[in-house]
Amino acid sequence: MADSEFANKVAIVTGAGTGIGYEICRGLATQGASVLLNDLDPSLAEEAEKRITAEGGICQAMPGDASDPDFVEKLVAEAAARFGTVDIAIANAGITTYGSFLEYSVEKFQKLVALNLQGSFFLAQAAAKRMKAQNTGGRIIFMSSVTGHQSHPDLVPYGMTKAALQMLAKGLVGELAQYGITVNAISPGAVLTERTTGDDPNFEASWTEATPIGRVALPEDIANAALFLVSDKARHMTGQTLIVDGGWTSTSRVPDSEAPD
Repeated sequence: MADSEFANKVAIVTGAGTGIGYEICRGLATQGASVLLNDLDPSLAEEAEKRITAEGGICQAMPGDASDPDFVEKLVAEAAARFGTVDIAIANAGITTYGSFLEYSVEKFQKLVALNLQGSFFLAQAAAKRMKAQNTGGRIIFMSSVTGHQSHPDLVPYGMTKAALQMLAKGLVGELAQYGITVNAISPGAVLTERTTGDDPNFEASWTEATPIGRVALPEDIANAALFLVSDKARHMTGQTLIVDGGWTSTSRVPDSEAPD
Protein backbone atom coordinates (compact mmCIF):
# COMPACT_ATOMS: atom_id res chain seq x y z
CA MET A 1 0.00 0.00 0.00
CA ALA A 2 3.02 2.29 -0.37
CA ASP A 3 1.34 4.28 -3.11
CA SER A 4 -1.95 4.62 -1.27
CA GLU A 5 -3.30 8.00 -0.20
CA PHE A 6 -2.55 7.62 3.50
CA ALA A 7 0.72 5.69 3.23
CA ASN A 8 3.05 6.45 6.15
CA LYS A 9 0.28 8.24 8.07
CA VAL A 10 -0.70 7.23 11.59
CA ALA A 11 -4.28 7.65 12.77
CA ILE A 12 -6.12 7.34 16.08
CA VAL A 13 -9.90 6.78 16.00
CA THR A 14 -11.99 6.48 19.16
CA GLY A 15 -15.30 4.65 19.47
CA ALA A 16 -14.41 2.54 16.47
CA GLY A 17 -15.50 -1.01 17.25
CA THR A 18 -18.56 -0.70 15.03
CA GLY A 19 -20.47 1.77 12.88
CA ILE A 20 -18.98 5.04 11.66
CA GLY A 21 -15.74 4.71 13.61
CA TYR A 22 -15.08 1.23 12.26
CA GLU A 23 -15.65 2.35 8.67
CA ILE A 24 -13.28 5.28 9.16
CA CYS A 25 -10.58 2.93 10.48
CA ARG A 26 -11.20 0.48 7.67
CA GLY A 27 -11.01 3.22 5.04
CA LEU A 28 -7.78 4.67 6.44
CA ALA A 29 -6.10 1.29 6.91
CA THR A 30 -7.00 -0.05 3.47
CA GLN A 31 -5.59 3.15 1.97
CA GLY A 32 -2.23 2.81 3.66
CA ALA A 33 -2.51 4.32 7.14
CA SER A 34 -1.46 2.62 10.36
CA VAL A 35 -4.47 2.85 12.66
CA LEU A 36 -4.84 2.67 16.43
CA LEU A 37 -8.46 1.63 16.93
CA ASN A 38 -10.13 2.40 20.25
CA ASP A 39 -13.39 1.16 21.69
CA LEU A 40 -14.69 0.85 25.24
CA ASP A 41 -15.63 -2.79 24.58
CA PRO A 42 -12.49 -4.96 24.26
CA SER A 43 -14.25 -7.67 22.27
CA LEU A 44 -15.55 -5.17 19.71
CA ALA A 45 -12.13 -3.52 19.40
CA GLU A 46 -10.32 -6.82 18.92
CA GLU A 47 -12.85 -8.12 16.40
CA ALA A 48 -12.61 -4.87 14.43
CA GLU A 49 -8.81 -5.19 14.40
CA LYS A 50 -9.04 -8.75 13.06
CA ARG A 51 -11.43 -7.77 10.28
CA ILE A 52 -9.28 -4.86 9.14
CA THR A 53 -6.00 -6.77 9.24
CA ALA A 54 -7.65 -9.59 7.30
CA GLU A 55 -8.12 -7.05 4.49
CA GLY A 56 -4.43 -6.22 4.57
CA GLY A 57 -4.62 -3.09 6.70
CA ILE A 58 -2.34 -2.17 9.60
CA CYS A 59 -4.56 -1.85 12.67
CA GLN A 60 -3.98 -2.21 16.40
CA ALA A 61 -6.82 -2.33 18.92
CA MET A 62 -6.51 -0.40 22.18
CA PRO A 63 -9.66 -0.79 24.30
CA GLY A 64 -10.39 1.80 26.96
CA ASP A 65 -12.53 4.68 28.13
CA ALA A 66 -12.15 7.60 25.70
CA SER A 67 -13.78 9.95 28.23
CA ASP A 68 -10.78 9.53 30.58
CA PRO A 69 -8.05 12.13 29.92
CA ASP A 70 -5.37 9.85 31.39
CA PHE A 71 -6.34 7.03 29.04
CA VAL A 72 -6.42 9.42 26.09
CA GLU A 73 -2.83 10.46 26.88
CA LYS A 74 -1.83 6.79 26.83
CA LEU A 75 -3.67 6.30 23.54
CA VAL A 76 -1.65 9.04 21.85
CA ALA A 77 1.61 7.85 23.41
CA GLU A 78 0.91 4.28 22.25
CA ALA A 79 0.25 5.38 18.68
CA ALA A 80 3.53 7.29 18.58
CA ALA A 81 5.50 4.49 20.23
CA ARG A 82 4.08 1.75 18.02
CA PHE A 83 3.96 3.55 14.67
CA GLY A 84 6.36 6.49 15.04
CA THR A 85 4.11 9.53 14.65
CA VAL A 86 0.57 10.80 15.15
CA ASP A 87 -0.81 12.44 12.01
CA ILE A 88 -4.59 12.05 12.32
CA ALA A 89 -6.85 12.07 15.38
CA ILE A 90 -10.58 11.45 15.04
CA ALA A 91 -12.71 11.89 18.16
CA ASN A 92 -15.58 9.65 17.13
CA ALA A 93 -16.51 8.19 20.53
CA GLY A 94 -19.79 9.53 21.85
CA ILE A 95 -23.09 8.58 23.42
CA THR A 96 -26.65 9.63 22.70
CA THR A 97 -28.92 10.11 25.69
CA TYR A 98 -32.58 11.05 25.47
CA GLY A 99 -34.78 12.88 27.91
CA SER A 100 -36.89 15.90 28.68
CA PHE A 101 -34.90 18.98 29.73
CA LEU A 102 -37.11 19.40 32.81
CA GLU A 103 -36.43 15.84 33.96
CA TYR A 104 -32.84 15.31 32.83
CA SER A 105 -30.66 14.02 35.67
CA VAL A 106 -27.27 15.27 36.82
CA GLU A 107 -25.81 11.77 36.43
CA LYS A 108 -26.98 11.45 32.82
CA PHE A 109 -25.67 14.96 32.03
CA GLN A 110 -22.23 14.31 33.49
CA LYS A 111 -21.82 11.01 31.63
CA LEU A 112 -22.84 12.68 28.36
CA VAL A 113 -20.48 15.62 28.74
CA ALA A 114 -17.58 13.42 29.92
CA LEU A 115 -17.46 11.43 26.69
CA ASN A 116 -18.83 13.80 24.06
CA LEU A 117 -16.91 16.88 25.21
CA GLN A 118 -14.20 16.01 27.71
CA GLY A 119 -13.00 13.00 25.73
CA SER A 120 -12.98 14.88 22.43
CA PHE A 121 -11.24 17.94 23.93
CA PHE A 122 -8.41 16.01 25.56
CA LEU A 123 -7.85 13.70 22.59
CA ALA A 124 -7.41 16.80 20.44
CA GLN A 125 -5.11 18.37 23.02
CA ALA A 126 -2.88 15.31 23.39
CA ALA A 127 -2.73 14.73 19.63
CA ALA A 128 -2.00 18.39 18.91
CA LYS A 129 0.88 18.43 21.40
CA ARG A 130 2.39 15.43 19.64
CA MET A 131 1.83 16.94 16.18
CA LYS A 132 3.44 20.22 17.28
CA ALA A 133 6.47 18.39 18.67
CA GLN A 134 6.82 16.42 15.42
CA ASN A 135 6.67 19.65 13.37
CA THR A 136 4.82 17.75 10.64
CA GLY A 137 1.30 19.22 10.88
CA GLY A 138 -1.74 17.04 11.30
CA ARG A 139 -5.49 16.56 11.04
CA ILE A 140 -8.08 16.53 13.84
CA ILE A 141 -11.74 15.67 13.37
CA PHE A 142 -14.65 15.97 15.81
CA MET A 143 -17.88 14.05 15.27
CA SER A 144 -20.75 16.49 15.70
CA SER A 145 -24.39 15.96 14.63
CA VAL A 146 -27.26 17.66 12.87
CA THR A 147 -28.82 17.98 16.33
CA GLY A 148 -26.12 20.57 16.97
CA HIS A 149 -27.66 22.69 14.18
CA GLN A 150 -31.39 22.09 14.59
CA SER A 151 -33.56 21.48 17.64
CA HIS A 152 -34.69 17.89 18.14
CA PRO A 153 -37.19 16.62 20.72
CA ASP A 154 -35.65 14.86 23.75
CA LEU A 155 -32.12 15.56 22.52
CA VAL A 156 -31.42 19.05 23.84
CA PRO A 157 -28.41 18.09 26.05
CA TYR A 158 -26.99 15.85 23.33
CA GLY A 159 -27.42 18.60 20.73
CA MET A 160 -25.70 21.04 23.08
CA THR A 161 -22.60 18.84 23.23
CA LYS A 162 -22.56 18.43 19.46
CA ALA A 163 -22.88 22.19 18.88
CA ALA A 164 -19.99 22.71 21.27
CA LEU A 165 -17.77 20.47 19.14
CA GLN A 166 -18.42 22.68 16.12
CA MET A 167 -17.28 25.70 18.13
CA LEU A 168 -14.27 23.77 19.39
CA ALA A 169 -13.20 23.08 15.82
CA LYS A 170 -13.59 26.74 14.94
CA GLY A 171 -11.91 27.98 18.11
CA LEU A 172 -8.83 25.81 17.70
CA VAL A 173 -7.95 27.36 14.34
CA GLY A 174 -6.33 30.34 16.06
CA GLU A 175 -4.28 28.05 18.29
CA LEU A 176 -3.24 25.26 15.93
CA ALA A 177 -3.13 26.55 12.33
CA GLN A 178 0.34 27.98 12.93
CA TYR A 179 1.57 24.42 13.44
CA GLY A 180 0.02 23.12 10.23
CA ILE A 181 -2.77 21.36 12.11
CA THR A 182 -6.27 21.54 10.65
CA VAL A 183 -9.34 20.99 12.82
CA ASN A 184 -12.77 20.25 11.38
CA ALA A 185 -16.03 18.59 12.38
CA ILE A 186 -18.60 16.39 10.69
CA SER A 187 -22.34 16.56 11.39
CA PRO A 188 -24.02 13.34 10.33
CA GLY A 189 -27.77 13.10 9.95
CA ALA A 190 -29.60 9.79 10.32
CA VAL A 191 -27.09 6.95 9.95
CA LEU A 192 -27.90 3.25 9.93
CA THR A 193 -25.71 1.75 12.65
CA GLU A 194 -25.96 -0.88 15.34
CA ARG A 195 -26.60 1.88 17.88
CA THR A 196 -29.36 3.70 16.02
CA THR A 197 -31.25 0.55 15.14
CA GLY A 198 -30.80 -0.68 18.70
CA ASP A 199 -32.38 2.50 20.02
CA ASP A 200 -35.24 2.38 17.50
CA PRO A 201 -36.10 -0.80 15.53
CA ASN A 202 -38.12 1.36 13.12
CA PHE A 203 -35.21 3.75 12.60
CA GLU A 204 -34.48 3.04 8.94
CA ALA A 205 -38.09 3.25 7.76
CA SER A 206 -38.99 6.37 9.71
CA TRP A 207 -35.83 8.32 8.88
CA THR A 208 -35.84 7.28 5.24
CA GLU A 209 -39.20 9.00 4.97
CA ALA A 210 -37.95 12.09 6.81
CA THR A 211 -34.72 12.48 4.81
CA PRO A 212 -35.16 14.50 1.58
CA ILE A 213 -32.74 12.41 -0.45
CA GLY A 214 -34.90 9.35 0.26
CA ARG A 215 -32.53 7.17 2.29
CA VAL A 216 -30.62 7.20 5.54
CA ALA A 217 -26.83 7.36 5.45
CA LEU A 218 -24.66 4.29 5.74
CA PRO A 219 -21.53 4.43 7.93
CA GLU A 220 -19.33 4.58 4.83
CA ASP A 221 -21.08 7.81 3.74
CA ILE A 222 -19.77 9.51 6.88
CA ALA A 223 -16.42 7.73 6.68
CA ASN A 224 -15.93 9.09 3.15
CA ALA A 225 -16.41 12.62 4.47
CA ALA A 226 -13.90 11.98 7.25
CA LEU A 227 -11.32 10.58 4.84
CA PHE A 228 -11.73 13.66 2.65
CA LEU A 229 -11.18 16.03 5.58
CA VAL A 230 -8.00 14.26 6.72
CA SER A 231 -6.59 14.01 3.20
CA ASP A 232 -4.44 16.49 1.30
CA LYS A 233 -7.51 17.35 -0.77
CA ALA A 234 -8.81 19.26 2.26
CA ARG A 235 -5.49 20.81 3.28
CA HIS A 236 -6.92 24.35 3.03
CA MET A 237 -10.02 23.57 5.12
CA THR A 238 -9.99 24.22 8.85
CA GLY A 239 -12.52 25.37 11.44
CA GLN A 240 -15.37 24.01 9.32
CA THR A 241 -18.28 21.66 9.97
CA LEU A 242 -19.32 19.44 7.09
CA ILE A 243 -22.99 18.41 7.23
CA VAL A 244 -23.69 14.97 5.76
CA ASP A 245 -27.43 14.48 6.21
CA GLY A 246 -29.18 13.85 2.90
CA GLY A 247 -30.71 17.32 3.15
CA TRP A 248 -32.36 16.85 6.56
CA THR A 249 -31.25 20.20 8.03
CA SER A 250 -32.96 21.95 5.11
CA THR A 251 -36.36 20.59 6.12
CA SER A 252 -35.81 19.29 9.67
CA ARG A 253 -38.78 16.98 9.66
CA VAL A 254 -38.81 14.71 12.71
CA PRO A 255 -40.59 11.38 12.18
CA ASP A 256 -43.14 10.08 14.66
CA SER A 257 -41.18 7.84 16.97
CA GLU A 258 -40.85 7.14 20.66
CA ALA A 259 -37.59 8.19 22.26
CA PRO A 260 -35.76 5.32 24.00
CA ASP A 261 -35.19 5.52 27.74
